[in-house]
This record gives sequence, structure tokens and C-alpha cells, in this order.
Amino acid sequence: MVEAAAVNERDFLQQVKDLARLCGWRVYHTLDSRGSDPGFPDLVLVRRGQLVFAELKTDSGKPTAAQTAWLADLGRVHGVDVHLWRPSDWPQIEAMLASRAAVGDRGSTFR
Repeated sequence: MVEAAAVNERDFLQQVKDLARLCGWRVYHTLDSRGSDPGFPDLVLVRRGQLVFAELKTDSGKPTAAQTAWLADLGRVHGVDVHLWRPSDWPQIEAMLASRAAVGDRGSTFR
């Protein structure tokens, strides 16, 4: 992984997608969101009964109001993990994606 301060959002997204696939996750990312409702999270990850929604930002990036609303609403769904991930969160991202935890053992994190 490149040093967190030097990672732009596009490269960070690719790093997360690569790690997720390496760890056995099915990965979905909308390549062109024009015409879609605003704010839907960057990534949808599925593996062995686990469902994760993740919005990715640089360490200084701010989620839009629409992104925050999506994360909050999805975070209320039982058994779904919702995250706002930044390059500085890499150790937690690695641990979560490599985890063999059962559904609901991880919890949602976004700030």
C-alpha cells in the first residue's frame, strides 16, 4: 500500500477492490454514476452471507449530504456493515476484509 498521505481516491478505490477480491469478496463499483441518484456508496462487497457498503474518501475528503444520508440509512439495516473508509484506515480495512467473522460481528463505522 502506498503511504496514506499520497493516495488519491481513485488509487485508493483500486487498492480496496484488489484486496477485497484477493480475500474472496464479490465486488461491485458503479463506473459511471451519471443519471443515478446521488450519494450511493462507492463499493458493495458480498462474501459468505456478509454484505458491506463502503464510501471511500481521501483523508481530507468530506462526504456529501447525500452520501451521509445513504450511509446512515444503510447502517440501520440489520446485518449490513457500512463504512466510510480513508487511506489512514488501511489496517482496519485489511483486518475487516481478511476476517472470517460471522455476519454482524464487525459492526458499521462511518464518521
